[in-house]
Amino acid sequence: MAHAETHPREAELRAMIGDGRIDTLIIALTDMQGRLMGKRVQGQAFLDGVVDHGAHFCTYLLGTDMEMNTPEGFALMNWETGYGDWVMTPVWETLRVLPWLERTAIVLADTVDHPGGDEIPVSPRTILKGQVARAAEHGFTVKSGSEFEYFVLRQTVDDLGRNGFASPERFGTYNEDYHLLQATKAEPLHRLLRNLMTEARIPIEFSKGEAAPGQHEVNIKYDEVLESADRSVLFKHGAKEIAYLNGFGLTFMAKPDHTWTGSSGHLHMSVWDAPGERSLMADPRSRAPYGMSKLMRQFLGGMMRLSRELAIFFAPNVN
Repeated sequence: MAHAETHPREAELRAMIGDGRIDTLIIALTDMQGRLMGKRVQGQAFLDGVVDHGAHFCTYLLGTDMEMNTPEGFALMNWETGYGDWVMTPVWETLRVLPWLERTAIVLADTVDHPGGDEIPVSPRTILKGQVARAAEHGFTVKSGSEFEYFVLRQTVDDLGRNGFASPERFGTYNEDYHLLQATKAEPLHRLLRNLMTEARIPIEFSKGEAAPGQHEVNIKYDEVLESADRSVLFKHGAKEIAYLNGFGLTFMAKPDHTWTGSSGHLHMSVWDAPGERSLMADPRSRAPYGMSKLMRQFLGGMMRLSRELAIFFAPNVN
């Protein structure tokens, strides 16, 4: 019987576990709140079992709120049917060594109902894969780049918890928008974010101060939309880890305090031809503003027309 060829990233992981460079493998899925959930697996144990049949997780992880409660009303996960298990299957092209955690790598996962089974239709990554496939049927490749704003805090999340989650203290006292001197104050952290993320194949292009004390922005290089989504969830998770491990707090929350300037997340999107070699957003013959192509105007029109429906995905909560 012929065996499937080993993915180069899987082969790379096997070699790193074999020579001791990696002893811990994180396998992770994205939940409904955009957070990473999963397990840490001892390296050799991963190769001895998880690599072949995946890692089990409780179905409730795709049906929780921000507080990890299990709201009623979900057809796929509820008390009446019991909370069973689904399976995380490694997506090998997402494998990354995490330079901020000792001898640790992470691989993102697709979620299936059993080893070799169907993907869970409500899984965020599966939903996006479906949209990518629909675009491909029309001869399009969608690309995107993420731009995240966040506040650096003088307290860690643990410090805030001990203080009853009172309004945190920002790392800075002055509007930092493009302000190099103000941004220098937390440059030891921002430099770590830029360089450690880039080392982990999450290429950071720029960072800059934003329009409030302690507020900063990072730009991640654009790519095909699924790769960009993977980079985005890894960046937001990893940035919090790096900040915590260095004694800072970091939050992407829109408004940690109602008097503060809000933080945004900007998603820059474009439509390309099927090979992903030529952008279809511009047309030199177009009389539309800025040489916008008909496709670009239709693309933007659709986004605007369906903005209320999209809000459930990008703004499901008040904050």
